[in-house]
Amino acid sequence: MKNNLLRFLLVPTALVGSLSLYALTSKVGPPAPDANNAGLKLPAGFGALVVAETGGRARHLTITPQGNIYVKLNRPDKSGRSVLMLRENSAGKAEVAGGFGSYGGTGIYAKGGYLYASSDQEVFRYKLNEKGEVTNPTQPEKIVTGLINRRQHESKSVVLDNNGNLYVNVGAYSNSCQVKDRQKGSLGQPNCPILDSAGGIWQFRADKLNQTYGDGTRYATGLRNVVGLDWNQQANQLFVMQHGRDQLHDIFPDLYDTKQSAQLPAECLYALKKGDNAGWPYMYYDGQQRKKMMAPEYGGDGKKEATGNFIDPAAAFPAHMAPNALLFYTGTMFPEKYRNGAFIAFHGSWNRAPEPQMGYYVAFQPFKNGKPSGDWEIFADNFAGSPEKVASGRADHKPCGLAQGPDGSLYVSDDKAGTIYRIVYTKK
Repeated sequence: MKNNLLRFLLVPTALVGSLSLYALTSKVGPPAPDANNAGLKLPAGFGALVVAETGGRARHLTITPQGNIYVKLNRPDKSGRSVLMLRENSAGKAEVAGGFGSYGGTGIYAKGGYLYASSDQEVFRYKLNEKGEVTNPTQPEKIVTGLINRRQHESKSVVLDNNGNLYVNVGAYSNSCQVKDRQKGSLGQPNCPILDSAGGIWQFRADKLNQTYGDGTRYATGLRNVVGLDWNQQANQLFVMQHGRDQLHDIFPDLYDTKQSAQLPAECLYALKKGDNAGWPYMYYDGQQRKKMMAPEYGGDGKKEATGNFIDPAAAFPAHMAPNALLFYTGTMFPEKYRNGAFIAFHGSWNRAPEPQMGYYVAFQPFKNGKPSGDWEIFADNFAGSPEKVASGRADHKPCGLAQGPDGSLYVSDDKAGTIYRIVYTKK
């Protein structure tokens, strides 16, 4: 029996058609974690391993059903490639098997036989073959062109629904829509004109070429910047994580002290429907009071609650931790409590001083029937390297992207050192 299994595992990939090496080796279970769990702190029963060191600023990543890992680099590597394809061996270690694209950016997503990748101005589409390999690496289709890039909140994260629609974040090129951005005492621009072309989620057709703003729909507005977003299959709805505004004390020192500025506003998870308004720049969410507060640029004083038809967040998290990825877990490897819940990659804060910096971990928010249920928890920690490195903001690694493998493993990218991690459940 053992000999038969060995012969099966040694069948050359070329002889098994559309089955990849991953599909063969996954029959014998997940790979063994690294001896030190890749340096991560995880719940009991979980282990982690370093899949690869890309050497680049690895932003989002996606994995095809065949097990090919595609990683989007924030800028092209030394070989001029901005999208890397990685293939794992039976030990869970991967090497770069190819690469293409010469544009920076963040977004990447595989669905329906295509790979979608974004620069800071455009969204491209690549055809995938039956092996999960890109067939037109030098001639991608341009799905969306001419998106705003004002060098602030410029990344264009992407996700698809089940009806052929593509959703793209167009971040606001501002902190709080002031007349003079980030200047002490400067008030907000009336009827914030930024919202006409940014500060929201735009919807496009996933199969139509060369779309611009005029071809798309402003699906939701009032979102300062969304880097992490995902389609919730249970609720059949788009969920996003917003990066909250900065510098309440710096801009309005008479209204907010440094501690309040470090703790406000919350980083919020929103469940979106077409036409929703999350309230930026006119309001922010105070996670301690659990209230929507009027922004000081628009007459707020830290005490006035917001007025207007603004949606409530689905869940709220500590301030300034930069949620860069959102993933709803649909696999079966992890215990039942994780099924359909949300993993969130917090990139880490830079502006909580004089309070310690926070973040640099992957959190988990339980869900039930398509809605948050119960308290969130830290799932994977110690990417930074030590508590001292967290507090000072000098992290060794910064979680940025999340993806689910065909076997239910959770993959995490790091845009500080370019490490790709894989988290598996080993206790059965």
